[in-house]
Amino acid sequence: MKLFWVTFLTIFLAELGDKTQLATLVLSAKSANRWLIFAGSAGALVLAAALGVLAGKFIGEHLPVKFLKISSGLVFIGIGLAILLGKF
Repeated sequence: MKLFWVTFLTIFLAELGDKTQLATLVLSAKSANRWLIFAGSAGALVLAAALGVLAGKFIGEHLPVKFLKISSGLVFIGIGLAILLGKF
């Protein structure tokens, strides 16, 4: 159960105020049927998460976890530097 809550809180906090949430906000503001917007948005996020889990399982079976942690950390650092330098 701990893994569930760690995953939930990590993803929830990471998704607050991101492009997906802003797009959902705009679509909801333009539509009278907010439940369809909610269902479409939730379905898309579930599908994206499922793809991430499947890709993670596949990659995790073929690459060492230490390599994945180091490479993902370097990618995040690279993206952060690119944002700071105005490349994004």
